[in-house]
Amino acid sequence: MDEVFRALADPTRRSLLDELFRADGQTLSALEERLPMTRFGVMKHLRVLEQAGLVVTRRRGREKLHFLNPVPIRLVHDRWVSKYAEPWVAGLSALKHDLEGRTMEKVFEIYIKTTLERLWEAIVNPELRAKYNFGVGVQSDWAPGSSYRSVHPGAGVAIAEGVNVDVDPPRRLVQTFTALWGEDVQAEGESRVTWEIEQVADSCRLTVIHDQLREGANNQLYGGWPMILSGLKTLLETGELLTTPGSLQYASAGS
Repeated sequence: MDEVFRALADPTRRSLLDELFRADGQTLSALEERLPMTRFGVMKHLRVLEQAGLVVTRRRGREKLHFLNPVPIRLVHDRWVSKYAEPWVAGLSALKHDLEGRTMEKVFEIYIKTTLERLWEAIVNPELRAKYNFGVGVQSDWAPGSSYRSVHPGAGVAIAEGVNVDVDPPRRLVQTFTALWGEDVQAEGESRVTWEIEQVADSCRLTVIHDQLREGANNQLYGGWPMILSGLKTLLETGELLTTPGSLQYASAGS
């Protein structure tokens, strides 16, 4: 948490996060154009943000893209802010663009002190999944090409559905994702969610990539990931459930 606070203390680094909030997945050159400093200076600030986990990078061809990772901020919120205030809106809001046909991706990264096998089990086990996923479990046989369905037992309705495109336990899971909880999100159609797990010493680095989203898509599709991953970390490291107002509200909905 100290690294997060130190990273946020600098106004230039906050400006970089604002730029990624405005338009995620930018190159170093694009970010450099928006700040009155040298390329080297921008690189130094980005390095601090990466070390704090607030920025995640991914290669696309020859380009290195930078993504805002809101999960550490969510963890700060869950530990301190929610004790004193109503929950913040989780996740990011994308700007509307006039260009049609473009897609966007959101990248979320978190470190969890656990094993590959325990983390995988928490992702695919319906009872465990419901503990950190707003009360919603997932039903599937987890064979490659099989379907899955996310259902809230209290509400008795399907929340999401899709296909398990790539199943490689305990390191990788790729799924199509179609939201079903409302007409507005159903209209967004199908997107894709990739879970990547890597052992790092006594912890696992979990990266969730939600992509093939329409540019300007409804942020309900991806805005809940920071709270979900925060709840997953809390469950595996402490055995406890998140008790933030937002978590309780969604988990009890329809019960």
